[in-house]
Amino acid sequence: MVRPTRARLMASAMACLLAYGCDEGADDATADAGLPDGMPADMTPSDMAPSDMTPSDMAPDMGLPDAPTAGEWIEVAPGGDTVCSRGTPYRFFVRGGDPNKVIVDFQGGGACWNALTCSFAGALFKEEASPLSAYTDAIDEGRLSGLFDPGSHNPFADWTLIHVQYCTGDIHWGDARVEYSDSTTIEHRGYANARAAIDWMKARYAPTDLLVSGCSAGAYGAIFHGAYLAHELPEARLTVVADSGAGIITESFLEDSLPGWNAQSKLPPFIDALQAPIVDLSLPEVYVAISEHFPDRRFAQITAQYDADQTFFFEAMGGDPAEWPARLNESLGYIEERAPNFRSYVTPGSAHCATPYPYLFDRTVDGIAQIDWLDQLVTGAEAPPSVACAGEGCFDDPVCDACAAEMAPWCRFCEGWPDRYRPADEPPMDPMPE
Repeated sequence: MVRPTRARLMASAMACLLAYGCDEGADDATADAGLPDGMPADMTPSDMAPSDMTPSDMAPDMGLPDAPTAGEWIEVAPGGDTVCSRGTPYRFFVRGGDPNKVIVDFQGGGACWNALTCSFAGALFKEEASPLSAYTDAIDEGRLSGLFDPGSHNPFADWTLIHVQYCTGDIHWGDARVEYSDSTTIEHRGYANARAAIDWMKARYAPTDLLVSGCSAGAYGAIFHGAYLAHELPEARLTVVADSGAGIITESFLEDSLPGWNAQSKLPPFIDALQAPIVDLSLPEVYVAISEHFPDRRFAQITAQYDADQTFFFEAMGGDPAEWPARLNESLGYIEERAPNFRSYVTPGSAHCATPYPYLFDRTVDGIAQIDWLDQLVTGAEAPPSVACAGEGCFDDPVCDACAAEMAPWCRFCEGWPDRYRPADEPPMDPMPE
């Protein structure tokens, strides 16, 4: 039996944190929390161009598709400097809706930062842009829900949605072409790809309401590019919601990843507090700096108290998994103490991500439904207070409990729930006597 090296364990852990999911048995359509991980096996590069495009479909200003009609999905292949990790074309997707209300959603899907992690073709990070049909099929089949759900129970169903695909292994921050070895060269161009989607949106919409969202790796894209959107669209009522990307990492990972991606060069130049070496900036400090710079905008994180993906990554990096929940609470408390316009919603359980899943509409903490809290955060006259489970309530999770009866894509995060997440000196509580 070949034992995995520590480097390989670290690589797998990184993929699990920044991807939407980690499950060897999951198919491509569910391993990314319902979002496709790659192209079908029979797809060729020629298939990646937008299909059936005619001159009448093009906007004269950029030579790209114009805004779609309400309910219509289109794909946009912006060309130019955009590219996926191994040189294949990039694309993003748009669902037409209210032109005054726009969601810019950043996809998750792994990362790579050295010769080892970048050499696993497609195994540790999403390296290709997926076709639009993979998304629309997942929505139709209910594997992709949450903010994407077209049903009336979704208060954002009629919003225009810009989905920023992710295929560069750099949490949407990178601006570098890196030759990791003679056989491995990666285009870390997440910044250029995201900018193409943002610029396309700005040329066609002038939103009064703007929700910037993202799950897992996309959570980091949301806060990073949310700062640029707040700066460039000062009249819009903007809210950033980062889902399951708390950024509780070790210093060694910080030093090994962001500098190599050249993320330093893309730190928002208009925020003085961010003009520092990127290895000296923790995620809480990034949130505080951005929130303080835009005091009239709203910023938030949502996460599970025992997020299995983030906890696994922290453990594989050498951290004590028992410390992760406390580190999460400490991080959120630090940001909220410094930034009055920051909020958080912490749920029970160990499931990773909420915004792409149907249980976004079912979760309730202290009698406050997560979807109602999110709706008030984005559209309410006043931001709602932060919400968090506490004590034994954090082990009362209907989402994981339901996995005992029926396996769903997110159930892989519920393995061993809840006993494996209890402190060693705290045995499971006995049932209350009837």
